[in-house]
Amino acid sequence: MRHPDEPAIPVLRPAPGRDMLDGLAVCASIVCMVHCLALPLLLAALPAIAIWFDPGETFHVTVLAFAVPTSALALIGGWRLHHAIPPMIFGAGGLVLMTLGIVFGGRAAIETMLSVSGSLMLAFAHVANWRRRFTHAAAIA
Repeated sequence: MRHPDEPAIPVLRPAPGRDMLDGLAVCASIVCMVHCLALPLLLAALPAIAIWFDPGETFHVTVLAFAVPTSALALIGGWRLHHAIPPMIFGAGGLVLMTLGIVFGGRAAIETMLSVSGSLMLAFAHVANWRRRFTHAAAIA
């Protein structure tokens, strides 16, 4: 038998590691955006460094390989808690744009535009997911 103060519907609380995943994903998106915007400017301003340091496409593939599972875990975990679809849509769109940035790797302007747009969308999705987690947790507390 249920205690009278116990809620009829089980209360879902954020898992302790889920908030950290959103925070980590936001930081990764920001690092990606800074890389996409600052590195071309730095390389254009300092040709000597451009010859010495070129992260190549391996860097972009590595970042995407990190972003996909991290984002999926964080966004799906948030959805299970708050059932909001917009963070999932923006997150998936951001990952698609980042992937297209790799596909258009030979065209610097298109690659940068797609990668930066994707990073911004992904960061926005994680911030929205993060905020909804706290709003949901506050509403049930």
